[in-house]
Amino acid sequence: MLEPISEFPRQLSFRDVVEDWRARQLYRQTTVDLATTLLRNHILPAFGDRPIRSIRPGEVQAWVRDRSAVLAPSTVDVAFRFLSSICATAVVDGHIERTPCEGIKLPRIERPPIVPPTPDEVHAITAEIIDRYRAPVVLAAGTGLRSGECFGLGLEALDFDAAVVRVERQLVLPDTGPPRLGPPKTRASYRTVPLPSVVADTVHSHLERYGPGPESLVFGDPRGTAVRRYRFNEAWRRAVTAAGLTRRVRFHDLRHFYASLLISHGESVKVVQARLGHASATETLDTYAHLWPDDGDRTRRAVDSILGDL
Repeated sequence: MLEPISEFPRQLSFRDVVEDWRARQLYRQTTVDLATTLLRNHILPAFGDRPIRSIRPGEVQAWVRDRSAVLAPSTVDVAFRFLSSICATAVVDGHIERTPCEGIKLPRIERPPIVPPTPDEVHAITAEIIDRYRAPVVLAAGTGLRSGECFGLGLEALDFDAAVVRVERQLVLPDTGPPRLGPPKTRASYRTVPLPSVVADTVHSHLERYGPGPESLVFGDPRGTAVRRYRFNEAWRRAVTAAGLTRRVRFHDLRHFYASLLISHGESVKVVQARLGHASATETLDTYAHLWPDDGDRTRRAVDSILGDL
């Protein structure tokens, strides 16, 4: 008598599904690197050799609880998203009927309000950074470009006559290995940003003194290569220390400084969104809503001007 044909003829392991999932992804290289690290260190040790059909929601919840003891909530969230995507692939391919990632409770992500550097702090860092890296600092503070966008900026993207800078690519700065050029972080990151005179003059002076970097990059390393993350970070840390700052300030905080500058000068949410390359105004408000002034007097005047005669 013939054995009945099983609906799931092959007992795939979770690791088998991971390899199939990897082959289909269209992630950027930075996301691929992140997924590889989280899989190797946190996901595969727990589920790698298990049959994919044997994993239960309770075990996934226990894994989340276990990882929450050693990882930040935001990192647990990212790791769970990769795990959930892998299991969803298994459902689509018919290896499992339902994903074990449904109904999982994740740790709450508490994001403290962003406190941008003050103008005095930015001036102090700019004064202390080595001269070769002064222009990128001024560029970031005066345009809100991300670090990769600054160091991936090409000469063709600078329009001194129109006083704009076009963000069309970024330099991916991995923690190890050489930098590489790639597309901006998101579709919304493609943008044109006004180029203030102080920024234009600083970048122009930099090019006159040091010349462009390789592949027509505006900035290069002293060794004639694209800027390396560890070299710039070392120079940045020294400048922050020499400036006498008592709190940690990152290069990325110059982007927050730029946003706070626009907000304090009355720019709208939509303008700040466009300048920073956010995908939505919601993203901008989620990040910077606390920086917009709450002008009670203006509200009272607006109401009184209409209803004052009642």
